[in-house]
Amino acid sequence: MPSFTSYKYEPLRIHEDADRETDGEQYEMNDGSSSKLYPIDGIHDGLVCPTEEELATLRHVGDVIPWNAYLIAIVELAERFSYYGAGVVFTNFIQYPLPVGSHTGAGLLNGQSGALGRGQHASTGITTSYQFWCSVTPFAGAYIADVHLGRFNTICVAVVIALLGHIILIVAAVPGIIEHPDTALAIFLAALFVMGLGTGLFKANISPLVAEQYKRTKPFVVTNPTGEQVIVDPTLTVSRIYMYFYLMINLGSLLGQVLMTYSEKASFWLAYTLPTVVFLLCPIILVMGRKRYVRSPPTSSVLATFVCLLRFASRGCWSINPLRTWRNLTAPDFWDAAKPSRILPAARPSWMTFHDKWVDEVRWGLRACTVFAWFPIYWLTVNQLNNNLTSQAATLTTNGVPNDLLSNLDPLVLVLCIPLCDFFLYPALQKWRIRFTPLKRITIGFLLGKTILSSPRFYTNPSVFMQVPPLWFGLQFCSIVFTKRVHAVMLRRHARIVPGTPRVSPLNVWIQAPAYILIALSEIFASITGFEYAFSKAPENMRSLVTALFMGTGAVSAILAEGFLWLAADPLLVWNYAVMGTLAGCGGCAFWLAVRHLDLREEEEVLRVADDREELDEAGVSESR
Repeated sequence: MPSFTSYKYEPLRIHEDADRETDGEQYEMNDGSSSKLYPIDGIHDGLVCPTEEELATLRHVGDVIPWNAYLIAIVELAERFSYYGAGVVFTNFIQYPLPVGSHTGAGLLNGQSGALGRGQHASTGITTSYQFWCSVTPFAGAYIADVHLGRFNTICVAVVIALLGHIILIVAAVPGIIEHPDTALAIFLAALFVMGLGTGLFKANISPLVAEQYKRTKPFVVTNPTGEQVIVDPTLTVSRIYMYFYLMINLGSLLGQVLMTYSEKASFWLAYTLPTVVFLLCPIILVMGRKRYVRSPPTSSVLATFVCLLRFASRGCWSINPLRTWRNLTAPDFWDAAKPSRILPAARPSWMTFHDKWVDEVRWGLRACTVFAWFPIYWLTVNQLNNNLTSQAATLTTNGVPNDLLSNLDPLVLVLCIPLCDFFLYPALQKWRIRFTPLKRITIGFLLGKTILSSPRFYTNPSVFMQVPPLWFGLQFCSIVFTKRVHAVMLRRHARIVPGTPRVSPLNVWIQAPAYILIALSEIFASITGFEYAFSKAPENMRSLVTALFMGTGAVSAILAEGFLWLAADPLLVWNYAVMGTLAGCGGCAFWLAVRHLDLREEEEVLRVADDREELDEAGVSESR
């Protein structure tokens, strides 16, 4: 993982006569200037607090990231290597039968690898159900971490469970068992159940843990080696942590998928064993760095406190008129009445042991959940990469390329483009004073990911498709007519088809590339920002829970996908891609219309912080240089 900043700064040197016990007041520096420093808290000691003018005019940059985060990112890389490395061959393992004479499922150079022979309906259904299970179990991981074990200990338990699942998966593919499809299927499903449980416990806690390694929460002013004064912004730092954390996810995914798509050509048990070996890095690194990590201890269940808070705040808001009730519940001052500072100490309930800041954090956490409600539509399109497109690639001309190799374009584009966004795109937007807020990034990601796919029925291939831009819905029908004409010409150029032979389209498998590239670009803006939004908007003792809620959108998407399974077969795939694309494109537009007021509120929140600073000035706390 590269360094998150190109400069280093020295600790501030305060004049020898300054009294450190009165931190937070004006200090005379050795260079003759004076600045307000943050109070001593062990995290922001000696850092210069920026003025309102500096906040508005100076360039904002990210801070240096501690090595603890690097170690956790490597753990994530190893876990994602094993998860995606094994998962990339699931479709072929389930859908296609064992090759004649094979005891390992190997398709060798030009053959199609397979084992269970259950068909495309079963492969799509099982892989979608597995995605659902992996998206539901994070709720258990969040509860265990927040209430009982803490995030780090829960991750350790998750690693042990997932390792057991990987071992069971290998058993399902070994010679002697793979030749018996029913037995192999039962063991395979058991492996998915155990692996999904471990994955869920892991996923809910690893992303909050990596961001928690950076403890600074307040911006401060430094001078870089060129002499330019800049503001080190913790918000940007967290954003960059998640960008490179996501890069490590996709680097692990890329390495695992590339190696395993070729490993399955030799045997499925090899394609399942190699990810298990790499997964062993997880417990080793966790044990080696256990004393270096910043850990959040478990707390009592915040769900009960949240329910009490919500009930208390909503008193007097209910009405027979649903419209009036909605207005009362969404009023700007809805949460103010539940703040402890507004209630006399004698009248406070026993459960009200929190402070005003936690109420504000709960409010922002709920707003984040309203944003997450749109993500199932997004994942509905993205998940086409893992099932239907992989099945479709097997019917195209591959010239020896494994049909599931193209799915690696997604992580490859992410690995290449994340640093480009970090070093070029985002700094350029800041230089041009363009506020590329999280909600704007998610909207762009939604629109980029809405690639409309249409797959008209072809006589030699039941699922060849064309890609058209996400909002041009009318062109999808034109593309169907166009591709039919192109395909008719290609058929005339090819030799007649021999009855009984597999029907393979003359179209090259790389025609799928645009879909993978566009969806990868969309993940940079939508998926990465979703993790960042979940962490930054959640109360500190609810971060695992809110992260689990974000991941739970994948479960909702999996349920929706199950409803479209009847379209996941020739000749209805044309309608599958058309429906997915239309829903996703409309969802992207509706998303921005629904959340743009939240984007404005976030800007108002920044201005409110500035107003609070003005109140401090009026109280006599000067912040002038």
